[in-house]
Amino acid sequence: MPSLAGRTRLWLFALMYGVLIAASAISFVRDGDVQFGRNPLDNLLKTAHELSRPSLLDAWFGNPHLEYRNDEGVVLRVEDQRATEQRYLLGLAAAIWTTLKVATLGSLLAALTALPFGLVAARNLAMPRWLASPARGLLDIARAIHALVFGLLLVGIIGLGPMAGILAIAFHSFGTYGKLYAEAIENIDERLIDCGRVIGMTPLQTVWHALPRTLLPQGLSIHLYIWEFNMRDSTVLGLIGVGGLGLLVSEAVSLFQWGRLATLLIAIVLLVTCFDRISRRVRTILAARSH
Repeated sequence: MPSLAGRTRLWLFALMYGVLIAASAISFVRDGDVQFGRNPLDNLLKTAHELSRPSLLDAWFGNPHLEYRNDEGVVLRVEDQRATEQRYLLGLAAAIWTTLKVATLGSLLAALTALPFGLVAARNLAMPRWLASPARGLLDIARAIHALVFGLLLVGIIGLGPMAGILAIAFHSFGTYGKLYAEAIENIDERLIDCGRVIGMTPLQTVWHALPRTLLPQGLSIHLYIWEFNMRDSTVLGLIGVGGLGLLVSEAVSLFQWGRLATLLIAIVLLVTCFDRISRRVRTILAARSH
């Protein structure tokens, strides 16, 4: 049962949270931000109608002799809509692969570089303060800055392309990996560390020997979870020029191609859903084996 001091801090946090909610709502109304534009219902119905027919259907049912005419009715060009959409779907497959690469390599880079920082930041290992405090501070900074901000900075430094996306994912995820690694180490059974002390081992040596049996399943579960999250982030990073699905989304929105946008949204949902189910299944197996 929480102590009196613990309950007091909990109630204080709840009070501060309530004040924040009230202040946010009052400010939102006072600044006139509660608005939905002109004819929101008509706009919603129109957009929903245009999104209801994904462009991928044109790959099979499109007009093979689609004519584009000017206002006077003069034919400007003729297009095979099916062939055009089939080429677009091939480009979509390449964009999905780019998004997958960015998320995978960025996550792996962050997972490997964050491990030593997680070990140093873990409080139960009693690392020297001059070493532990900077490590925790660096992890906090990396976690506080969104991958999109890192992406904007890196695009300006190294240019457009997937490399900027990989590094942006890695820099942001580095902080998350490090924090979760440290928490996993801090949750190690204290009896294990005590047994290590009895035989003359330092806490770090004890944790190192416990890695394969105790921490490896948790580390893999952490990696899968963040990797899954980065799949979503990598689609957003495409909006700023790192390629992948986000770039195609940006193009479709800027050209008002709502059928193409519907196709892209279907691809994103299927990609994330499949990855989520595979990741969840693997984490369930790891959790069962660790027990």
